[in-house]
Amino acid sequence: MSDAPTTALLAVNLGTPETPTAPAVRRYLAEFLGDPRVVSIPPLLWKPLLHGLILPLRSRRSAEKYAQVWLPEGSPLAVHTRRLAARMQQALPHWRVREAMRYGQPALLPALDALAAEGVGRIVVLPLYPQYSTTTTASIEDVLHRWQARNPQVKVQAIDNYATDPAWVAAVADSIRAHWQQHGRGERLVFSYHGIPQRLADAGDPYPQQCQASSEAIAAALGLSAGDWMLTYQSRFGRERWLQPYAEPTLWALAESGLKTLDVVCPGFATDCLETLEEVAMGFTATLAERGARMRYIPCLNDAPAHARALAALAAAQPE
Repeated sequence: MSDAPTTALLAVNLGTPETPTAPAVRRYLAEFLGDPRVVSIPPLLWKPLLHGLILPLRSRRSAEKYAQVWLPEGSPLAVHTRRLAARMQQALPHWRVREAMRYGQPALLPALDALAAEGVGRIVVLPLYPQYSTTTTASIEDVLHRWQARNPQVKVQAIDNYATDPAWVAAVADSIRAHWQQHGRGERLVFSYHGIPQRLADAGDPYPQQCQASSEAIAAALGLSAGDWMLTYQSRFGRERWLQPYAEPTLWALAESGLKTLDVVCPGFATDCLETLEEVAMGFTATLAERGARMRYIPCLNDAPAHARALAALAAAQPE
């Protein structure tokens, strides 16, 4: 009888191009923006626009941005996700711990197939999105439901959010506190989350409520008062109204009001990626400097031991 683990943890992140080149970025964006969970425009209208205009224009520009943050080992998101999975494996020695991506490689479906082929009977799937949204977690759940229907012999459990998980909140708060100890504390702490269209929230997507809950829990763990922090949303796409307040204009307004040092943290991202490194750490910092203010970006938890322990404990706590 094999003594190989029969329970697995599959940590699933959003995804990333395989190289910082226009063709690789185009392949990635075609899969990502082709998901109706991400862009809910009817396919007959959206696909010609996506493939005829958006991908040709956006792929080269995005590749240039990826090149600015690319690590020697690869994409920051892929590198940090891989390292995080390795640390979670140390915390769960009797499980198999793997990583996968919803878009790009290593792809989610083959990762599930591989675990089933290895004889795993139970897979706990952890979308690396602390806050639930129909645009992110639900898309992973769509894949899981289709796969489960074809593989009823394997029990699949998905963790749909950990927005206020105490150990995760403590890990984020401790990382902010450590950053302040090393670099000093700014005059305001700004939480910046990836935005979604306002119409999705109006239709019942719980994402903004969960972002608010995460921010309040982290602020409470830090002992902050209401005037010490703000919640904002970044990464708009298209012309429609997205969740507000928008991050960069809010930061500009704070700088123009006379604040000289601002700290920005992105607790909606488990790992650093293009949106946190190029858009926030580089872009926001540069535009605030033009307005006479200094911005300090507080990195994501990435593969910090406290992060790995919190997520491993979350998985281990799921009922069998």
